[in-house]
Amino acid sequence: MSLLRQHLIDPEICIRCNTCEETCPIDAVTHNEDNYVVDADKCNYCMDCIAPCPTGAIDNWRLVNEPFTTEQQFEWDELPEENTEALSDSDTPADDDEVRELLAQAHAGVRARAPDSAGKPLLNMFTRSAPARARVVGNYRITAADTESDIRHIVLDFGATAFPVLEGQSVGILPPGQTSTGKPHKMRLYSVASPRDGERPNHNNLSLTVKRVDGGIASNFICDLSKGDEVDVVGPFGDSFLMPEHPDANIIMICTGTGSAPFRAMTERRRRKQPDANGRLVLFFGARTPDELPYFGPLSKLPDSLIHKELVFSRLPDAGKEYVQHRMQARGNLLGELLGNSQTHIYICGLKGMEQGVEESLHVIAEKHGLDWPMLRDDMVRLGRYHVETY
Repeated sequence: MSLLRQHLIDPEICIRCNTCEETCPIDAVTHNEDNYVVDADKCNYCMDCIAPCPTGAIDNWRLVNEPFTTEQQFEWDELPEENTEALSDSDTPADDDEVRELLAQAHAGVRARAPDSAGKPLLNMFTRSAPARARVVGNYRITAADTESDIRHIVLDFGATAFPVLEGQSVGILPPGQTSTGKPHKMRLYSVASPRDGERPNHNNLSLTVKRVDGGIASNFICDLSKGDEVDVVGPFGDSFLMPEHPDANIIMICTGTGSAPFRAMTERRRRKQPDANGRLVLFFGARTPDELPYFGPLSKLPDSLIHKELVFSRLPDAGKEYVQHRMQARGNLLGELLGNSQTHIYICGLKGMEQGVEESLHVIAEKHGLDWPMLRDDMVRLGRYHVETY
């Protein structure tokens, strides 16, 4: 089943000022005596009408199987409700065993359910046999040019094809070509690095964080993409490593390298939609050096009022090797307080080798604060508050 993302105008807050119709360069906006509406057959998602609208009525979207006609919109008193119930796992089953295998590997240590307050994810909308087609609108290196670690921020635009994601989900990229035996190259999964409303708010796009791997077919294909290139995308995938949406939720994020992607999405979601939330964001992010830490510049500028950052480096000159698990124990009082809070969620993402050290540090911290870590951990997994996604 293929959905469309339709641009609509909210009749309840539209003041009928005619700004949108005057602004639209392709005459996709029209009106009758009651409503201003967008003609889906004409709209090309140029977004020229968004900024000039004085009320924000023009900035509304719905996922639909069939576009609402202008005649239907002329009769509305309010926008129709969102309808995501038409899709489920069984509606569009994945036709690739490789997806299930990749997800099983990522969640081998812990397989928790989603948090109670998480959004309802759409899954497997596009498969290897019927992928979505996205256009590259940005490819930026986010590690220093003189380092060995070539990590890219890739922005993909889906145009009129709906590809809805939630923070914590992943997508599959299909590199072109075949192996020496004539089989298609294997799919690779990448966590979405942008919040659900897009890398650019209210645009039908998303971003990925991809590290170039020596000899990696998919990673080199993606890192070499140029603006305007097209890519086959599968998914979205993932129904458990999702962000809690309750404003009182504390979110502890522990990562290395490209494992930061889902946490960038979660942080941006909180920054855009819940900047005054009571819940705390706490990030432990490890890399060899600041030059090799993805998003180091933008991350450094985020205010402490939004997120508590612990950036940990293992290869600084004239300094001993420090890893995230060491910094966690150094901040044991902060983490111990949060572990005792029933609103706290823990997310671990990155190289599989980090998993044991992080787990051991949480055990030590919990015991120092009078908490039974094995019991607490089991409870957190059962309640959808402890998540691990490593590779």
